[in-house]
Amino acid sequence: MFKGKDIVSIGDLSKSDMERIFEVAEEMIPIAKGERKSDLLKGYILANLFFEPSTRTRMSFEAAMYRLGGKVLGFSNPSSTSLSKGETLADTVRMMDAYSDVIVIRHPLEGAARLAAEFAENPVINAGDGAGQHPTQTLLDIFTILQEFAHVEGLKVTLVGDLRYGRTVHSLAIALSNLGAEIHLVSPRTLKMPGHILREMKTSPEVHENIEEVIEISDVFYVTRIQRERFPDPTEYMKVAGSYKISLELTKRMKDTAIIMHPLPRVDEISFEVDKTKHARYFKQAFYGVPIRMALLSLVLGVM
Repeated sequence: MFKGKDIVSIGDLSKSDMERIFEVAEEMIPIAKGERKSDLLKGYILANLFFEPSTRTRMSFEAAMYRLGGKVLGFSNPSSTSLSKGETLADTVRMMDAYSDVIVIRHPLEGAARLAAEFAENPVINAGDGAGQHPTQTLLDIFTILQEFAHVEGLKVTLVGDLRYGRTVHSLAIALSNLGAEIHLVSPRTLKMPGHILREMKTSPEVHENIEEVIEISDVFYVTRIQRERFPDPTEYMKVAGSYKISLELTKRMKDTAIIMHPLPRVDEISFEVDKTKHARYFKQAFYGVPIRMALLSLVLGVM
């Protein structure tokens, strides 16, 4: 079912596919923590092609591969490769495909991962393409919610911040709607969720400009930073920077069981005082990227 499969969009995965990934990820948690050893991917090589800066995604894929006994090659600075000499993305992918068994790619241009999948014979996993999608982030986000609530259906999930350029919320909104969550969108007017994402969602979300409208009813707050690098005009960025901030005072009005998530890195959208509250889950969320990516690599390589 998974062997050789490309993971480019969250739409590439059915509900049963996601359930299988979560099932395998659950088994991987002790290995991800270093409590158990595994050589499941011994002899396999992962090619990490990161055309854009990354900390958590790149390193969690590397950790996932190393924890399972595999090896990693690739780059995080394209200026040190033949791309700086004018080599095309297609040729770079073809070469890395010849050197590895699976490719993970992050690229600033939307659609780059889909293009890479067309030129590679081995499976390609999208680690974020511009303002497009970030399917592995979505999987670890849903896995985090399941670890906390054991279900998604019926939960009130509020997505906050940059919903226009934030690729993590694009994939997540589609997946959550497919799983039966009640979705609330909170953003400035200029950063609303794109229409093409809304059309892919199975349910219609409720739209707000003020977080006060949902602070007492939400089960999950998924907060995103306003992404300076996605704005073509710096003036427009300055108009909305700091629009929403989760403060310690705000958390006191949340449901007792509510959790706060963030794909990280954060800038100033969550106060540091919030880190010590019972609501903060963003660092645990980041850890879950390792077992989720361990599961994905194992499945697309056909060893699970």
